[in-house]
Amino acid sequence: MNQRKGFYTSGQFAKKANVSIRTIRYYDKQGLLKPAGMSDGGYRLYTDSDFAKLQKILSLKYLGFSLDEIRSITINDDDNDYVEESLRLQLNLIRKRMEHLKLVEQTLTETSKLVTENKAVDWNEILHLIHITNMEKSLVEQYKDAANINIRIGLHKKYTKNPTGWFQWLYGLMEPLNGKSILELGCGNGELWHANKDKLPLDARICLSDVSKGMIRDVEERLKTVPGHFAFEVFDCRQIPKQEESCDIAAANHVLFYLSNLDAALKEVQRILKPDGVFYCSTYGRDHMKEIGQLVKEFDSRITLSEVNLYDVFGLENGEEILKSHFGSVEKKVFKDYLEVSDAGALMEYILSCHGNQQEYLSDRYDEFREFLEKKMEKKGFLHITKQAGAFICIK
Repeated sequence: MNQRKGFYTSGQFAKKANVSIRTIRYYDKQGLLKPAGMSDGGYRLYTDSDFAKLQKILSLKYLGFSLDEIRSITINDDDNDYVEESLRLQLNLIRKRMEHLKLVEQTLTETSKLVTENKAVDWNEILHLIHITNMEKSLVEQYKDAANINIRIGLHKKYTKNPTGWFQWLYGLMEPLNGKSILELGCGNGELWHANKDKLPLDARICLSDVSKGMIRDVEERLKTVPGHFAFEVFDCRQIPKQEESCDIAAANHVLFYLSNLDAALKEVQRILKPDGVFYCSTYGRDHMKEIGQLVKEFDSRITLSEVNLYDVFGLENGEEILKSHFGSVEKKVFKDYLEVSDAGALMEYILSCHGNQQEYLSDRYDEFREFLEKKMEKKGFLHITKQAGAFICIK
């Protein structure tokens, strides 16, 4: 067999990785670990970089992800920036699992001790143990949420044509923040503050909130080296645990359209703002990323990237009318931008990170879909993607 230099056959690759050839062939068949090339004799060949891909597959499998989930998460692992971010997320999840296992161990020890001493089963303790054990499912969900957020932000960062990024623009609307008491609702991964860390006044008091405990813990870890006075709280923005007229500024970045009771949240924001306090809330318009929706529909008309049109709940077209019933003054600002996406893999990641039914129709057609996107990019070398986003400045 004529083997090319720097390549491993399936057998050599499997032996070096300490897995079976059957495993390597299985992941190849599932579209998770395709060979880097083929020998003249038709043998599959792998490179050193494929070990990183295999590591990620095995790590995600260990952490409880399904094959479909692993397939979607590993689509664009040849992108070095994405690999670095992916490793960071894996490390974070591994640390959380270690903490969780320690908690399970402690609970098992305490429960076993109680049963031994009392010679009877304490069913309340058993129920507590079940709840603790089931927490691991939420860790996997949190990883997916964090990964999806980073994928979506990453696409905009990499392919945006406006030199002023979205988070810099939004922060600019809010300035000056000196001496202000600020509350962000649904802070996500804290990018608003991380992206503007060199501008933050040290005397501003910034409270970041989210309904997800895991997200808040991640944000607290991410911003621990960012100078400033930060507080982190977990609560639903429809019931804000703040005193009346206690905040100078409130912010909600792409959050309000997810709420089932938007009116309740706006009443709460109005309540906690000081007289002449300002609420900054951003959203999308009907044409935002419209080309992506058109692309997936062209590929398969059954695909829907969102169960509901978020802009119908709260968008640039109807937001002003909704907000005017709660605030004395409402002004709309539009962020002018568009994307030129030149990487089919990055676009696939974005599509798979959406909240719709795309996994159902793409999970066994990834290669076909990538070829479809690459063909669309052939003429210009990129796909033009419309962006239609903006913010409302609301004064109490």
